[in-house]
Amino acid sequence: MTSKTSVRRTLGVVLVLVTALVLSACGVTRGGDGEGNRRLRMMIPNSPGGGYDLTGRAAAHSLEDEELTGRFEITNVIGASGTVAMQRLLNEKGATDVVMAMGLGVVGAVYTNESSARVSKATPIARLIEDQEGLIVPKNSRFKTVDDLVKAWKADPDSVTIGGGSSPGGPDHLFPMQLAKTVGIDPTDVKYVAYDGGGPLTTALLGEKIDVGTSGPSEFEGQIADGSLRVLAVSGDERLESVDAPTLKESGVDMTFVNWRGILAPPGISEETRDELTQIFIDMHESAEWKKAVARNDWIDSFATGDEFATFLKKQDERVESTLKELGLV
Repeated sequence: MTSKTSVRRTLGVVLVLVTALVLSACGVTRGGDGEGNRRLRMMIPNSPGGGYDLTGRAAAHSLEDEELTGRFEITNVIGASGTVAMQRLLNEKGATDVVMAMGLGVVGAVYTNESSARVSKATPIARLIEDQEGLIVPKNSRFKTVDDLVKAWKADPDSVTIGGGSSPGGPDHLFPMQLAKTVGIDPTDVKYVAYDGGGPLTTALLGEKIDVGTSGPSEFEGQIADGSLRVLAVSGDERLESVDAPTLKESGVDMTFVNWRGILAPPGISEETRDELTQIFIDMHESAEWKKAVARNDWIDSFATGDEFATFLKKQDERVESTLKELGLV
């Protein structure tokens, strides 16, 4: 090897190293240990198109676009309305690169599926949003108003089949049970069919296999827009801007009901990892992309972290257990 060749090779190596360092300092590379480079996995505990899927993907999209993390690997873990995903999260004990979108439905599912994979065993990171429920019907439904539904339902509870995207104990189940009780129907007489997320529920509604669907209206945005599905009413205190439908109270039913969704991490992670993950979602909550997602989906901002979210989860656990015992389901 000549002296000139050796010098050229040495300079070439130096140039490559310098270029890599400059790019890394500028945040161009992803997947390293620096801020904005962290790659994460997110589990979604139901099928594509459901509420957890919408929320989880919106969060991942916001985090990526705002360069708060590296790319997300998103996996839909289907089974037992979130119980399978919950068990898988607990099996990831100590893992620092995984989070799971979840909500009230997962809290209830672990009870009705008699699973030991309780939400309280995971690490709480953040509550993100609240979401109204809607009473959804096919376009040719005999029910044109909430009053039509209530009259037929009270006359013969067995004649109305209601489907939801969560198992007993989840929001899509608790909502019609509370509605039935409010209008004078024994909740144990409600014919409820559980579907594993918004996708299968949409198919059931479009195929008129059920009379009414209960879930977040944002999950049926396309079908509502093209007129194949209609919303009789929404369950919150105020109307939704994106849905031409009254509230239950406006329809003569004195009740409100809201769902919620948040983020968990595996058990056994360090306080440092928990704080790092929490800060990522705090930064996301303040971002323009996330604010757009909340507005676009008509979600209610109910952000909470730390002890506040942990206490909330404990109360939700107690609420669901109490309700299911009242219904004789646990």
